[in-house]
Amino acid sequence: MLFGNMRKNVETFIACDAEYAEARIVLFGAPFDSTTSYRPGARFGSAAIRHESYGLETYSPYLDKDLEDVAVFDSGDLELPMGSAERALDAISERTVEILDDGKLPFMLGGEHLVTFGAFREVRKRYPDVHIIHFDAHADLRDDYLGVKLSHACVMRRCYEQIGDRRIHQFGIRSGERAEFALARAGHTDLHPFSFEGLDDVVDDLANKGVPVYFTIDLDVLDPSIFPGTGTPEAGGVGFEDLRNAVTNVCRRLNIVAIDVTELAPTLDTSGVSTAVAGKLVRELLLLNS
Repeated sequence: MLFGNMRKNVETFIACDAEYAEARIVLFGAPFDSTTSYRPGARFGSAAIRHESYGLETYSPYLDKDLEDVAVFDSGDLELPMGSAERALDAISERTVEILDDGKLPFMLGGEHLVTFGAFREVRKRYPDVHIIHFDAHADLRDDYLGVKLSHACVMRRCYEQIGDRRIHQFGIRSGERAEFALARAGHTDLHPFSFEGLDDVVDDLANKGVPVYFTIDLDVLDPSIFPGTGTPEAGGVGFEDLRNAVTNVCRRLNIVAIDVTELAPTLDTSGVSTAVAGKLVRELLLLNS
């Protein structure tokens, strides 16, 4: 099989230095935050996760697995135009298609949460029966934000328009307009506010159906006392162990066809703790899906 022309990034996520042809997972960064509604900086998230990953061990004592033993290719960050959400999403879509065409799993590091739409719309074309598992503090179901439909505040609404009712399963949500919660509670999405309560039942149902799943994690699902380095921090939220256990449940039991992790803004947490938290979660996700 002939593969694309992607080249290994100069600096990869720790131990993610396999050759493209042998890799099952392809990492790529989407450094875009032009629609961020509060504090910018998520464009630096993917590079920071990659750089600071060298403070981690390759071995996970949670999983008894090691990144040295799995094949992950890190293609680095896309070069995205900051002034055009449409063109940035097109570039993300193109990279996603290339990875899917080669039978590999796309793993995107944001960037703000809008980047999810660029990848998801291509995954939906490949897997028309796809569902979304969505971890977040915010519903992201606005039809527009200040008249703009391509905004990180609208990303799940744009995805909903692609797949319809009850195929977006939202957990940890604790912020949004009244209309967003009304839309979800009317049954258009499967909303589980504040925590991961109900996740076991959702995983059971999706596992029994055998459907493909797009897994999107906005890191502000975490309590900001754990993860302050994000553009729109929201008081409350889950702890790291809650998140790690939920991620393990989802990835071990479901047919994950694409993943993204978004909304780390590393310059907003000069301690580096938020970046370390993001990096450890990415390590676990890579190992769970290898």
